[in-house]
Amino acid sequence: MTRQAQIQSLFLLMTMLLSTQVWSQDDFYAEDHIPEIKIYFTQDNWDELLDALFIAGEEERLLASVEIDGTMLPDVGVRYKGFSSASVDYTKNPFNIKLDYVDGSQHYQGKDKIKLSNVIQDPSFLREVLSYEIGRKYMPAGRANYAKVFINDVYWGLYTNVEPVDKEFLNEHFVDIDHAFFKCNPTSLDLFGENSNLSDTPGSDEVDYYDLYQLKSDQGWTQLVDFIDVLNNDIDNVEPVLNIDRALWMHAFNYALINFDSYVGFSQNYYMFEDLNGQFNPLLWDLNMSFASFRLTDDSEFYDGFSIAEAMTMDPLYHYSSVSVFPRPLMRNLFDNDTYRRMYLAHMRTIMEENFQNDDYLARAQFYHDLIADDVLADTNKFYTYEDFENNLTSTVTDLVSYPGIIDLMEGRTEFLMTYPGFENAPEISDIGSIPTSISLGGDLAINANVVDANEVTLAYRFGGTGLFVRTPMLDDGTGQDAVSGDGIYTASLTNVGNAIEYYIYAENDESGRFSPERAAYEFYTMESNINPADLVINEFMAFNTAGDTDGSGDYDDWIELYNNTDTDISTSGLYLSDDPLNPVKWAMPNVTVEADGYLIVWADEQGSEGSLHANFQLSAFGEFISIAYADSTIIDSVTFGEVGENQSIARFPNGTGPFVEMNATFNAVNEPVSVYEQEALEFKIYPNPSSHKVLVLTENREPATITIVGIDGRYVLQTTMTGDRQVVDVSALSHGIYQIQLTQGNRSAIQKLVVL
Repeated sequence: MTRQAQIQSLFLLMTMLLSTQVWSQDDFYAEDHIPEIKIYFTQDNWDELLDALFIAGEEERLLASVEIDGTMLPDVGVRYKGFSSASVDYTKNPFNIKLDYVDGSQHYQGKDKIKLSNVIQDPSFLREVLSYEIGRKYMPAGRANYAKVFINDVYWGLYTNVEPVDKEFLNEHFVDIDHAFFKCNPTSLDLFGENSNLSDTPGSDEVDYYDLYQLKSDQGWTQLVDFIDVLNNDIDNVEPVLNIDRALWMHAFNYALINFDSYVGFSQNYYMFEDLNGQFNPLLWDLNMSFASFRLTDDSEFYDGFSIAEAMTMDPLYHYSSVSVFPRPLMRNLFDNDTYRRMYLAHMRTIMEENFQNDDYLARAQFYHDLIADDVLADTNKFYTYEDFENNLTSTVTDLVSYPGIIDLMEGRTEFLMTYPGFENAPEISDIGSIPTSISLGGDLAINANVVDANEVTLAYRFGGTGLFVRTPMLDDGTGQDAVSGDGIYTASLTNVGNAIEYYIYAENDESGRFSPERAAYEFYTMESNINPADLVINEFMAFNTAGDTDGSGDYDDWIELYNNTDTDISTSGLYLSDDPLNPVKWAMPNVTVEADGYLIVWADEQGSEGSLHANFQLSAFGEFISIAYADSTIIDSVTFGEVGENQSIARFPNGTGPFVEMNATFNAVNEPVSVYEQEALEFKIYPNPSSHKVLVLTENREPATITIVGIDGRYVLQTTMTGDRQVVDVSALSHGIYQIQLTQGNRSAIQKLVVL
């Protein structure tokens, strides 16, 4: 190699390394990056102070500064994290660092809290990070990597860095975060009690649940107690209050990976979040003892714990077919339903096939093992030897308890489960298609698939990302749009479809079930089409809100109301809102379903951390521009407005189609600017009508007024001011057709039809 070639090669290598480093530092939880977190305490006895706070059991914090990959963050609050993993006898304790402890706006890459686990009860150092990576394929779950932690510039050890389940996390996975939110951990874990098992044993008074669940939202106890009542006493009607599919995925994950320090073992270490549909969603948390590091349960078969060999062959239906010492309604009551039980086993089969039968987990485990090896070796405060770290990926390491080798465990677990009843002989689903191959708003659609060995086939669909999936049978009987009876092609016919459809297929026989796609309902098939102008419109907005409606945080923020003018649900996927005519794609809307003849409120407050429906711009009370557009900048609807009054909205009247007038707000409701009596009191006449040139507008009221002419598509075509009792309006430039001409005086308005020849 020439000298010049060597220099070029070295330069290319340095560029690659630099670009990798910069990219990694831009992503705090990147799997291939180990951030350096340096904690600086001013007190020499910081460890004694943290011990005292931990013993006191309060969530008080010790003031410190933190440097993350070179970024200094002052005045953060530090305390220990967790219960069993922290101890005054440990040198290496887990940390909970609150970055906005003093400065409420301080964060790092959007996160205001950092949670660092001390990797206790896991000689492999792999369990938590690997488990979260698997879980994220099937349900909302935190991101996780490793972090090198320094205290006052002394290397304290390698920690796992797990994304907290907080408002920022909820904002990434749900549209509206201002709903009931609970951490399902009792104040004190009772090995001989029910803990956070969602049983109704405590009673019907919310006070009886205060020590069993931790409220993380402003309100929610009523919703939780009502949900628990339905789960325990009216399971046939549980779907409106529970995301059943997400619960089944959580159970499948916990049993597949023998993650028993969870709802399975002693009913703890998970979250419940109520989404905007009123359904509670279980969320994974605290996976450091997965892969059978924790082997205790209140299942009657293994009440005193279970061995590693028994972990390999753990029956995924023990809490259904056997006896639970304490109730497990989130499992047992769901598994009473034959279809839910087959769905649960189908999810578990997917986890095993996609991660363990194909050895994908092994490649990922080896990647993480090699990534952290040097930092584990340098960690003098770790709980196990480096030799234990080297061995535990493959074989059992024995300390106070025995920690199974991850490979040994999962080879045995895979062999057992892949022949478990409910795994084998599942239907096969292929060749999914539709007639027609594209959709249009309000049109018809037939979805078909080739299905083999099924007794029942179901299509689950919704028109946008916030709607609930609706299930309908797929038939092979030659009726509807099913071409031939008995040919194995199953069809479901839909009418009045939205501009977007998300769907999946589920098939089952007497033994097993199967989804397509396999990761449904977390993943699904999609079809989308454009909407027409006037289908979805800007219907009302307020640009100077000081005493009107508030957002979920109680703030008087600017807001924009969208309205669906059609009798079909509309998805906002692929749509943008903007206040800048030169940049119509300023803010990408989340995938939200706007129901037929329904409304959607977007908060224009530049506070995206408060939810997905908070835009990245504010409105000006001195007047500006608002638009809805597609990604190619095609404008669907827009309005330009002037200076507005305090707490006065600008709204279309008539609702959804008329021109904009200033009025009292009708937030998330039909625009009604005046009473019927006041509407009738404002009268005007038009001469001549029809006309091809000019018209004369006459009224008996000489107050200043606005004359607006609107086309049948709801767009302004002409607007002028009327200062007396008459005004000549030139309509010669308008195309032939029917228009609306509206006269507006203050909060009064009247409309007549105008025909232009």
